[in-house]
Amino acid sequence: MAQAQAEIDINASPDRVWAAIGDFGGLANWMPGIESCELQGDDRVLKMMGMELTERLYEKDDAARSITYGIVNGPFPLEKHRATITVTGEGDTSHVTWAVDTDDAMTDMMNKTYEGGLAALKAHAEG
Repeated sequence: MAQAQAEIDINASPDRVWAAIGDFGGLANWMPGIESCELQGDDRVLKMMGMELTERLYEKDDAARSITYGIVNGPFPLEKHRATITVTGEGDTSHVTWAVDTDDAMTDMMNKTYEGGLAALKAHAEG
């Protein structure tokens, strides 16, 4: 198994950034390529590029501004996927880290996806 991580600084308060990240069902509001995001209990079903993917919420800590989830069903075979997004900072500056433990073959793709997602989050939060 391998790890990938993307990070970004955002010129917005940690509370503002966490409002977007902490809304597990709101991913389509800021993540590019997500056509729909539907909550089904602790799962979110994502539709994108003609595919459907299910992610499960494992942990959410509002005080620590941290959320952990994993892909449980999708169009590609995965033995492991567990991602954590954490928002830190103070005042009007936030630092966001998106880390994942996943299959070796998926590391590069996940890293590129998360880098793009964080850039979109920055534009959303700063806009």
